[in-house]
Amino acid sequence: MVLNLHTPKIALLLLTFTALISSSVKAQDPYQAYRQDWLKKAEENKPRLTEIEKQPVSMVKLEKDPAAFQGWKAVNTDSVSSFYSKSFKTQSGAVADFGEHLTGYFSFTIKSLKGTPDAPVRIKFTFGEVPSELTVPFDPYKGTISRAWLQDETVTVTEMPATITIPRRLACRFVKMELLGASPYFDFQIADIQFKATTAVAFKPPLLGPATSPLIADIDRVGLTTLKECMQTVYEDGPKRDRRLWIGDLYLESLANLYSYQNNNLTKRCFYLLAGLSADDGMLISNVFETPEPHAQVGNRLLDYCFLFNVALKEYVAATDDKQTGLDLWPVAKKQLDIARKYAGKDGMMDYVKAGKEWWVFFDWKDGLDKQACLQGLTIYTLNQTYALAKMLGKEDEVSDVPALARKLKNAAYKNLYDKTSGLFVSGTNKQISYGGQAWMILSGVASKTEAQGALKALASVKDAVRPGAPYMYHYYVAALIESGLKTEAKEAVENYWGGMIKKGADTFWEVYDPNDELKSPYNFYPVNSYCHAWSCTPVYFIRKYPEIFQR
Repeated sequence: MVLNLHTPKIALLLLTFTALISSSVKAQDPYQAYRQDWLKKAEENKPRLTEIEKQPVSMVKLEKDPAAFQGWKAVNTDSVSSFYSKSFKTQSGAVADFGEHLTGYFSFTIKSLKGTPDAPVRIKFTFGEVPSELTVPFDPYKGTISRAWLQDETVTVTEMPATITIPRRLACRFVKMELLGASPYFDFQIADIQFKATTAVAFKPPLLGPATSPLIADIDRVGLTTLKECMQTVYEDGPKRDRRLWIGDLYLESLANLYSYQNNNLTKRCFYLLAGLSADDGMLISNVFETPEPHAQVGNRLLDYCFLFNVALKEYVAATDDKQTGLDLWPVAKKQLDIARKYAGKDGMMDYVKAGKEWWVFFDWKDGLDKQACLQGLTIYTLNQTYALAKMLGKEDEVSDVPALARKLKNAAYKNLYDKTSGLFVSGTNKQISYGGQAWMILSGVASKTEAQGALKALASVKDAVRPGAPYMYHYYVAALIESGLKTEAKEAVENYWGGMIKKGADTFWEVYDPNDELKSPYNFYPVNSYCHAWSCTPVYFIRKYPEIFQR
């Protein structure tokens, strides 16, 4: 039997069925009534970027130096005015140094010096945040993320004089210029190199106390620069690479911002964007893009970032008393708690194996890190922080089960993960000991203050303890030191780790830093690392929130 789909009756039935299915799908979206308003508020809080014209401060050459970061350093060679006055043909490979990290748009002027331009000129520009980016060949590319993130651009100029602006937004301190092709019958020069630097930051934060040590002051200065460069029309995770809003970076940037630039509208914008672009099941997507129109990286679900949205929102409401934003976004925070309810076993332990199969569970760029203890601790922390948010908003009745669930998970963590013999928290079937595991057991309140201090002090004697792989996890380690009352150790940790980057010439703090492996890269090619990265800016938060620790 063959149905005639063109008969009015059959067509009507199909339309009705389709409408019912569509209605059912839409009914599953818990935020359907809110999304447009959230995205509207995100747009209303979009900052107007400040723009400053910057010129290079000197010309440099790049020299090998085993003592320099990644084996390369920049050495001053000539003035910029001298470079402008000479034939570019005799200066191919020249490197201009802006003297600071900049994010924005690069332009240059090219004009004939001798003869008549009878053919195009082709120049390759390479932009580097650190010197090694200009010295390591990009090809053949062996990285695990897009080759297109690397900042090299070839420009062909067909007429001169001309002023050219590279349309791609860039992030760099150094610019290398190489001649790829030109006619032998005329000569030309490059002049008026400029960089239109952009940021959402409009003012300088208060000065530190007069007793602050020079090293801490330098760490704060570089941290502020890192934060400033990442504060664009959203909190970007890195202005060179990724260039979008990630929840984990939002949390740490918003903390630093609260104690420095205080651009709270930018924080609000980010919250509303993430909420408005969340998945139809109510769970947050780990990251979102702004252009050509706001959209999420569909399918990129990161469990710990969903939890950190709640923590960031609670911290924001507590600091600003902006309860309206908290109330607007409360449905999102409340919904994320379903993750804890789903994976919490009857024994009170989070099923991290199942969670790891169904979600990306991150915590750190560290191969081999067992994440059971981290997940257990973060879940407890999130439950408690979300309940605190509920109390601020008068919504505690909607999450009345949360305190009991948090206690259950806390008791189970202490029972199953605390080794009373060693005084350390373990993780997974192999009883792994890690800095991250200790940090999250302490921040969640599983450890008493005495146990917390004992665990953190004992770490130094554990040879195979898994150390943080990036400044991201190192933040939580420092936070745990402060929470446990180890103030001197917290200051020393900041001085040694972020101070280590300062001593290696950092203008901004890096995405990945291992003092024992400067070439470490999660992407199998270190030039594609981000050398100005949002999650590295948090010394600003520590130094300014705890002046009694860091400014004396």
